[in-house]
Amino acid sequence: MSERTIRIYPDPVLREPNEEVTVFDEAFKEFVAEMKALMYAHDGLGLAAPQIGVSRRVAVVAHEGREYVLVNPKITASSGNQTDEEGCLSFPGLFEKVTRPDRITVEALDEEGNKRILEAAALLARAFAHEIDHLEGVLLIDKISPLRRTFAKKKFQRLREA
Repeated sequence: MSERTIRIYPDPVLREPNEEVTVFDEAFKEFVAEMKALMYAHDGLGLAAPQIGVSRRVAVVAHEGREYVLVNPKITASSGNQTDEEGCLSFPGLFEKVTRPDRITVEALDEEGNKRILEAAALLARAFAHEIDHLEGVLLIDKISPLRRTFAKKKFQRLREA
């Protein structure tokens, strides 16, 4: 099992700029496999590299028996809105209603460096958007009301001090 751990808010790595991936060697493929294993070990739907302390533009998502690797992803189109409860491995125990696009198109590379265009709707669109937000330093608490954000920050400060 990996020695890396899920970084919990307010770990500063969650806000750091993330570098584009340019090398798709065996070490990178092993890193992607490690990310997938950590995502499953923590019952996550997705995981972004900054969440395990690596400031690189890579995320993994698992949905309906399929795994997605998003390297240097960009949302190129979106439509509609959906509001639903959302959680995050970097905010254990926090679930908040968040509005996101209902449909998105994502342009990304896979772990081999091949260009992919992925169309997603509903929960998969939410997961892609959530993980891509992580790569931009945008967190779940940035998507909620100022009052809920204040409560969440206090909760995680108490956890950090404990």
